[in-house]
Amino acid sequence: MTVLMTSDRAPDETALRSIAARLRGRVIEMSHAAQAAHLASALSCCDILAAAYWHALRIDPERPDDPQRDRFILSKGHAAAALYAALAFRGFFDPAELDTYCRDGGRLAEHPPAHGLPGVEAATGSLGHGLPIGTGMALAARINDEAYRVFAVLSDGECNEGSVWEAAMFAAGQRLGNLCVVVDYNKWQATARSNETLALAPLRDKWAAFGWDAHEVDGHDVADLARRLAAIPARGEGTPVALIAHTVKGKGVSFMEDDNNWHYRAPTAEEVRKAHQELGLA
Repeated sequence: MTVLMTSDRAPDETALRSIAARLRGRVIEMSHAAQAAHLASALSCCDILAAAYWHALRIDPERPDDPQRDRFILSKGHAAAALYAALAFRGFFDPAELDTYCRDGGRLAEHPPAHGLPGVEAATGSLGHGLPIGTGMALAARINDEAYRVFAVLSDGECNEGSVWEAAMFAAGQRLGNLCVVVDYNKWQATARSNETLALAPLRDKWAAFGWDAHEVDGHDVADLARRLAAIPARGEGTPVALIAHTVKGKGVSFMEDDNNWHYRAPTAEEVRKAHQELGLA
């Protein structure tokens, strides 16, 4: 897979779209092989991952523990398959290991593990923890005079958790300008529409009211995402940034898009083939 070196230059939209399609294709294969759930949730955030790992993040796969690396936390840990595919394709570990996803004794658990996998910054999946962890990391950067940024990707349903808003207030109060939240706003939770479960809308206004520089964005405009993520500063006090990324659950595959059955379903071999055709991978 083509590796785009992080820089200040404009993002290569064509390359990023190709990477996102390949991520989706590999995640679909992994779901089928493991008969694992949360496929649609993984597909909705692939453009966010492509923008981050192939343009915005200041990282070195050869030095995954570099103290000056940017931190990326997939707080919606149920979409771990997408994170694993991104880390493998980006060079953190051998892509062949993706074949061990959800296998007994393997490193690629259904939710990201706490230790043992290069590039995974935190154990997530118990929702509401990623932002508090990231807030602590962002504050630590200031205390230690280190120039790294922290990015946390949340699900919209995760915003039901009170710990998210406690961390949001703390980050704004401490003026953690090196912190960015991306809410994967695909409008679904496990069994219902997000806004039918709790009154999330207007979500941008809520983050703004908590003191964040909040923006509504197209969560599948990979070039715009890349530019916005790359612009997060590494030093100094400032307002933390929240990107409310409007996405589609199951994005990229017509028979999966906005169909919440794919929160738990795994595809058949024939459905994998059809999905690859739609993604231009066949």
